[in-house]
Amino acid sequence: MKLNWGTSIAIFYSLFALTMVGFVIKSKSFDHDLVVEDYYAKDLAFQQQYDKLANTKALANDLKIDASKDGIQLLFPAEVGQVSGNILLYRADDKTKDVSLKVNPNEQNQQLVPTDQLTPGRWTVKVDWQAGNKLFYTEKIVLL
Repeated sequence: MKLNWGTSIAIFYSLFALTMVGFVIKSKSFDHDLVVEDYYAKDLAFQQQYDKLANTKALANDLKIDASKDGIQLLFPAEVGQVSGNILLYRADDKTKDVSLKVNPNEQNQQLVPTDQLTPGRWTVKVDWQAGNKLFYTEKIVLL
């Protein structure tokens, strides 16, 4: 059977249209939400974040974050004294897996975050903490 130009063009455009419809249907199955709900408000308040990073850099000893088989070990600098704040275990691929905890160190300024309930993979540990009237921020990527 021999195809003429009209039939060949019709077949080409039909296949093209079906491919585009397939891409649209597939794109509807993905979650296109922003990483954080108030993205633009956080962007406007970035100067505060920058000030926290500058305070952290000015410390003689920074907050140490290490992952082990027992969990994520946080070692706060002894020079700052009593600390408080929040810990966010952030998972970039699925925001429903994010975990938020309070900073609650022991007498040696250490805190162990258990990881037995977390899925293995790449996590970003974001610690937003304060000592006295100074605000600090530390972030580190860990693999579990």
